[in-house]
Amino acid sequence: MRAVDTNILVYAHRREGAEHQRARALLEELAGGEEAWAIPWPCLYEFFSVVTNPRIWKERASTPAQAWEQISAWTSSPTVRLLSETEEFMGVLEGLLKRARVRGPVVHDARVAALCLAHGVEELLSRDRDFSLFPELELEDPFK
Repeated sequence: MRAVDTNILVYAHRREGAEHQRARALLEELAGGEEAWAIPWPCLYEFFSVVTNPRIWKERASTPAQAWEQISAWTSSPTVRLLSETEEFMGVLEGLLKRARVRGPVVHDARVAALCLAHGVEELLSRDRDFSLFPELELEDPFK
């Protein structure tokens, strides 16, 4: 199963970036396909926070209604799995958090990685190189 990180969600939603068309096509392919794919819940929270933030987008930030409509579209896919904490999650997270370089903002990435690993995700689609700190989760930049 493949999971999608926040940055891919943002690229698919926001039209400004050069990555928009490819990210949108990727999400449409996943959502319309027959194979299970996943979005970790923290990535949905972060997506909403980023796309509605006027400090990032100035007067062109997405409205809360637009952001929620996008989340609803993705989560209505019959093959999507929304990843939340499992019984195994705490043990997986502990192992990731005890690594030397996992501090500050990387704790969020450790949480996403732990959710993916606890759910058996084989590959995370992301441009965030901090996930390389967790080699047990294969990272794919879909724009390379």
